[in-house]
Parts: sequence; structure tokens; C-alpha cells
Amino acid sequence: MNPLFVGSGVALITPFDKEGQIDFEGFAKLIEFQIANGTDAIIVCGTTGEGSTLSVNERLRLFSFAAEKINGRVPLLGGTGSNSTYFTLDLAKEAERCGIDAHLMVTPYYNKTSQAGLIKHYTFLADRLSKPLFIYNVPSRTGLNVQSETYKALSYHENIWGVKEADPNISKLVKSIALCENRLSFYIGNDDLITASAYLGCKGVISVLSNILPRFTHNMTIKAVKHQFEEANRMQEDVCDLIEAIFSDVNPIPIKEAMLYLGTDTGYLRGPLCHMAEDKKEKLFKVLDRHKDKLSAEKQI
Repeated sequence: MNPLFVGSGVALITPFDKEGQIDFEGFAKLIEFQIANGTDAIIVCGTTGEGSTLSVNERLRLFSFAAEKINGRVPLLGGTGSNSTYFTLDLAKEAERCGIDAHLMVTPYYNKTSQAGLIKHYTFLADRLSKPLFIYNVPSRTGLNVQSETYKALSYHENIWGVKEADPNISKLVKSIALCENRLSFYIGNDDLITASAYLGCKGVISVLSNILPRFTHNMTIKAVKHQFEEANRMQEDVCDLIEAIFSDVNPIPIKEAMLYLGTDTGYLRGPLCHMAEDKKEKLFKVLDRHKDKLSAEKQI
């Protein structure tokens, strides 16, 4: 199966104004900044976009706005998953009317399910949607881990195209890719594993780092996917401290703090998230200062 995209997709933040409402002007600037710097796909209302704190109407407004702004220049993936199969279906159908190109659907959380339930959940949705579906596995948040055999079972469905794998278990990733035999495109969800996952067969990354280093992340990922590992590994090693820093608190808290420090007004976080403690901010800012040349090299709009 041909992948929807190859390279770096940004898990885009959602900016809020001082009253906590979506800042659509700021959101438009973020989209243009990403496209100008070579980002290969844009993901809206994911974890980094604080999708779980947004109302249905807010999500749909973001999908519509992003689709119009992107205008087909890169694929738009909408975070349409939830812990309810029927709610997910209703939201996903509306998201398709808003113009998204594909769904990024997190596994059910809280009530969770069995592996058999996962197969039924995703099959039910894929049967009823017209846009392709990407499974989002992030067990550290959901308490549910998609097993390799489950990916294999779902890989035969023509409307299930890929996986965002945020389980850092490399041996499981090897097994999953092998079992699916190119029927699914795998994207790593961990910025610190971009080059390693590309070596194993991933088509790219869905990245938090790309919010501040879109061109760098794109270039590193493309080199890795093309197996230019000497240069890709050097780039990966060069940003290890920065990746660690932007995950030094609950995502997306640090990346929003980083963007504020770098001059992008991301506004407030949606509760229950809150800003970092001052000592943590100082450590983050010191790391950002070490990478100021790299950060300033990104094309500004």
C-alpha cells in the first residue's frame, strides 16, 4: 500500500487566546510556518493539539479551518478517536465533511477493551468511513497496548492504512512491521526514535519536535527513510537533549513553553494542564539557547 505521506508529520499545537478561546489567526500562522519549512503532513486535534479538551464544535471548526488553509498542499489528519465507538463514528463522519484527508484514531481509553474489542472497534469504523484510518497506539496514556497480531488482523482492511506507534518497544515494532507485510504504513510517535524506526521500516514520524524545528525534523526523517543513516544519526544525536527537554513535563506543556520563549504566542493551556514550574522552565530555556542557531535557521513567515 502506498503511504499517505513519507517523512515528518507535525502533531500541531492548538493556540489559545488570553480568554482561552482558539486563536485561529495564530493557528493559520502555525500552518504556514510548517508548510514553508517542508512538513509532510499536518495532524490537528491530536494529543499535542489538546484534542481531548476541545468540544466537538471546536474540533470541527479546527478541521474546517485547517482544510481550507492547507488547501491540499499536504495531507491533513484529524484526531477523531475517543473511548466510544459510536461517538467516534459520529465525530469522524462530521470531520470528513470538514475536509480532512485521513483519521488518526487513538485506541479507546479508560474503559479500554480487549484485543478482540480493538479489532471490532476499528473494523466497525473503517467499514463506515470514506477516508482512510490510522491507528494511534499510545499505551502510556490509554493503558491499552495494541499487539502485533492485532495490527496484522486489521492490516487486511482496505480502509485501514497505517499506525502511529507511540510504544517505544523496538522488538514489538520489528514484529508488527514484519507481520503486516507492507499492508500498513508505520509512523513512529517518539521523536527520539526517528532514525532507529526508519531503519526498521517506518515511513516517518508524527512529531512534537516539528512544532519548533519543522525543516530540521523533515530533513532528518527523509534522510533516515532513504537510509542515509550516517547523517540522519548525527542529526538525531544532535537534538537528543532538546527532545528530552520538550518531554520534561506532560506533553504539550513543554513544547508550548518552548514556543512562547521563542516568540510564538501559544496562549494558555486547557485545564487540567498548566504551565511549567519556574525551575523546569529555566532548564528548558537553557537547552533551547544551546540550539538557537538551529532554531533561527527555520524559515519564518
